[in-house]
Amino acid sequence: METPPSHLPPLPRRSEAKTGRRILVRGTNWLGDAVMTTPALLRLREKFPDAHITLLTPEKLRDLWLAHPAVNEIISIAPGENVFSVSRKLRAGNFDLALVLPNSPRSALEVWLAGIPQRIGYARPWRNWFLTMRVTPRPDAVKMQKRSVGEIKRLVAANNRSAGVSPASEKIIAGGTPALLSNTHQMHEYLHLAAALGANPEPLPPQLVVTPGEIEAVRKKFGLNEIERSLFGLNPGAEYGPAKRWPVEKFIAAAREIQNRTNCTWLVFGGQADAASQRAADILSAEQNFRQDAGSTFLNLAGKTSLRELMTLLKVCRVLLTNDSGPMHVAAALGLPVIVPFGSTSPELTGPGLPGDPRHRLLKSDAPCSPCFLRECPIDFRCLNGMSIERVVEAVLSVV
Repeated sequence: METPPSHLPPLPRRSEAKTGRRILVRGTNWLGDAVMTTPALLRLREKFPDAHITLLTPEKLRDLWLAHPAVNEIISIAPGENVFSVSRKLRAGNFDLALVLPNSPRSALEVWLAGIPQRIGYARPWRNWFLTMRVTPRPDAVKMQKRSVGEIKRLVAANNRSAGVSPASEKIIAGGTPALLSNTHQMHEYLHLAAALGANPEPLPPQLVVTPGEIEAVRKKFGLNEIERSLFGLNPGAEYGPAKRWPVEKFIAAAREIQNRTNCTWLVFGGQADAASQRAADILSAEQNFRQDAGSTFLNLAGKTSLRELMTLLKVCRVLLTNDSGPMHVAAALGLPVIVPFGSTSPELTGPGLPGDPRHRLLKSDAPCSPCFLRECPIDFRCLNGMSIERVVEAVLSVV
């Protein structure tokens, strides 16, 4: 069981009467999904203000939850750790209730082996026996169905015949995910589980927390105190696959034009995979050109930050231009406007922040095959290739 580092305030310790609950929440395994669970956790805290809420999370996401108002304690799962080891750690917590957010058999098995008396999660094959309360899906829940290659080709061919053109155009959702479609968003899946315990199912904005001390430390570490220009964030990667990535050369061209018009400093974010990729090399080349052409700063931080440092650096930016990715969700939960070209995925299902938030600009293609939810495009990548640099530039400028 883990506590925050010394530069963070202690996690909140609320009063616990003898009748106070000890609740375990089994968290999700991916960064973006984890951020989308924060409304459910906040509603759970609202319902049980005196409960001791512990979050079980993969170690890679542990720091996401430091100082979060919904969480008293964090237990992390090390890479490769088996269910028996995890369950032994949980037994020591003497929990009387477990809320299992993932749909996997393993997540339900962990809390069953720990002997937690009440175990709540979605009803799914191969795990129902491990749960004491099996929650049925919401009637209006929408599943992300991957399109087959044949379906994609049929949709494109039909669209070409009716329109007489093949390139896709783009449209912008000013103000974020359309309010009429907000009930389809993934955050409702987690809110629905919390509602099974009596929590309010109405959505709240996703929320993450960084402290003033962290901001001061990260500005010093990365030399930001010497930069007088406004800081803008650029996140050209996405772990899921290339079908979610707007072309890096377009990111560079858009960043160049925005810098010319705002005199900003770009902070470029990415993980270890991004740092080792050709995309990082392209960004570094662009950085050199920026310095020669405009005398500006293009600070490449891909692979150089911890998760906590990424959160803090995002907090000091004015805007983030990003693909649909974990950092997109983190930025929105920290209050940052985000501009996102969407291709293979759907802003209605997994867009950033609270649906309808007017700070964000989500760009969608009119390609008939989008969203396909595939990792790689089987045809010509028209959904994102057709997204114009000019539209992205204007979207960024509209929020800064």
